[in-house]
Amino acid sequence: MKRRTAREKALQALFQIDVSNTDPSSAIEHVLEGEPGDDYLTKLVLGVVEQKNEIDPLIKENLEKWTIDRLATVDRNLLRIAIYELKYFRDEIPENVILDEAIEIAKIYGDEQSSRFVNGLLSKVKEKL
Repeated sequence: MKRRTAREKALQALFQIDVSNTDPSSAIEHVLEGEPGDDYLTKLVLGVVEQKNEIDPLIKENLEKWTIDRLATVDRNLLRIAIYELKYFRDEIPENVILDEAIEIAKIYGDEQSSRFVNGLLSKVKEKL
C-alpha cells in the first residue's frame, strides 16, 4: 500500500473512531475492506490514538478563536495524523512531504477551506517542533 493510501485509510479509520468511538482494530479492519493489512496504516492509527494527549494540545494552542471540538472531524483527524508524523517520523519523512500530503488529502476529503486551514495550522506546529 502506498503511503498516501495508508494516510487516507488512516483518516477514515480515525474519523470512525472519533465519531462512533469504534475500537481501533475494528476501524482499521473496516477501512481495509478485506484487503491485506498495512504496517504504516496501523502505525498511524494506533499511534494517533495512543499519542492523542500529546497531539491535541499542539492543535489547541495553534487555533485562533476556535476550539478543537468545533473543527470539522476530517480536519481534526487529518491534523492529528500529520502532527503524529511530524513528531515521530521526521527522520524518515521530510517535513514538507508530510505537510504536502496533508494538504492534498484535505483537498479531497475536506471542504474548500480545509487545505488552507490545514496548511496554516501545520506550518505553525512545524515551527514549534
